[in-house]
Amino acid sequence: MTLDFGIPVMKSAYDIEVSVEAAYLPEQSEPADERYVFSYTITLINRGAMSAQLKSRHWIITDADNKVEEVKGDGVVGEQPIMKPGEGFRYTSGAVIETPVGTMQGSYQMVAEDGCEFDADIPRFVLSIPRVIH
Repeated sequence: MTLDFGIPVMKSAYDIEVSVEAAYLPEQSEPADERYVFSYTITLINRGAMSAQLKSRHWIITDADNKVEEVKGDGVVGEQPIMKPGEGFRYTSGAVIETPVGTMQGSYQMVAEDGCEFDADIPRFVLSIPRVIH
């Protein structure tokens, strides 16, 4: 890739794009017991110049009462996917919070094919039952 001035631009070797879709699961939730269940679907795309493997995850889940839960663990949904440049990986998981609204954010710990370790940030997203946030 080159800029208008003809100066070459190096593509980053380590670049994982992360996007999220979240949904409320009323059939699994029990508001009277302060139990709100959400699913989230994560799509990762390797925009970098070399293959990378997702090794672990770190989530920060915050409810509307500012109760924070941190979750760390190996892989996602029992997998540690390897993504070549341009390849992606999608999975769905879930979270339970005690309020009708909350947020999640975090990072994936990645290892590139050259052995370099790097983080792929998970942007903060909102967990919300319908018609609470306009």
